[in-house]
Amino acid sequence: MSVRQRTPPHSSQIDEPQVTSNVRVLQISDTHLGAAKRQFLANWAPLADWIARQDADVTIHTGDLTVDGADVDDDMRLCGELLRSLPGAVLAVPGNHDVGEAHHERQPVDARRLDRWRRNIGPDWWLHDVGQWRLIGIDSMLFGSDTDDERRQFEWLQLAHASADGRRIAWFTHRPLFLDAPDEPDTGYWSVKPAQRAPLLDLVRSHDVAIVASGHLHRWHDATFDGCRYVWAPSSGFLVGPENQPDMPGEKWLGAVIYDFDDRSVSVRFGEVPGLATLWIDDVLADVYPHAVRREVPASQQR
Repeated sequence: MSVRQRTPPHSSQIDEPQVTSNVRVLQISDTHLGAAKRQFLANWAPLADWIARQDADVTIHTGDLTVDGADVDDDMRLCGELLRSLPGAVLAVPGNHDVGEAHHERQPVDARRLDRWRRNIGPDWWLHDVGQWRLIGIDSMLFGSDTDDERRQFEWLQLAHASADGRRIAWFTHRPLFLDAPDEPDTGYWSVKPAQRAPLLDLVRSHDVAIVASGHLHRWHDATFDGCRYVWAPSSGFLVGPENQPDMPGEKWLGAVIYDFDDRSVSVRFGEVPGLATLWIDDVLADVYPHAVRREVPASQQR
């Protein structure tokens, strides 16, 4: 069963535009919930309680919903049930722990992993119109995969912008396009690679995209480049210490993001979620992601 989607995956529109203003959208990210590996599951209850109190129209999860949904069916089923328990419309895009990533040696994104996401959660790319805004969900795990899905998504993305009919546009995806600047070199695991970043930035600039919202980094950050606001949603699951993440912008806070859309403007603010336990992946990395334990940070992940 999919999570409150009203049309088939990859349709050009999820539902009819809502003629309204003052639309509240919540962004949550990087919950890392597992059926067997339950180290971060305790933070779901306070997050769900907080969401219920926000009276939001839409809640968007920007990936790494699961601990290991890329390989564990039970993780994906559990997370589908949890998302369906939330009020209002719920949308999500996958992260690397949900569907794998391009050319990964252990968990490459592929048809089997994408199918598991689509069956349990819903489409991995989508659009949702609210008032004078078009919200676009993008599967960043497909970038650089050289698959038919990557090609189809980009063709769809071009059409989604061309058919916006004057609406302002906000993107929601997992991996940020860059860390420090749009023209930076490859940062490895942490952001979209330059070859795939370039055509995406062309779309941002040519269609005056207002917001690019992402997750992945477990940090809160809000910065504007060339008129576009790049927002990093914090995790509500855990923080990452310096032994496992290089220095980069942003605050190591647990929480969420609140967007209030009104006609053609939007306010963006950090959402403090009471009751979240301050957990660190470093303390349990060997149990949760034993393959990620390393003695030195590879050069490709250093900055």
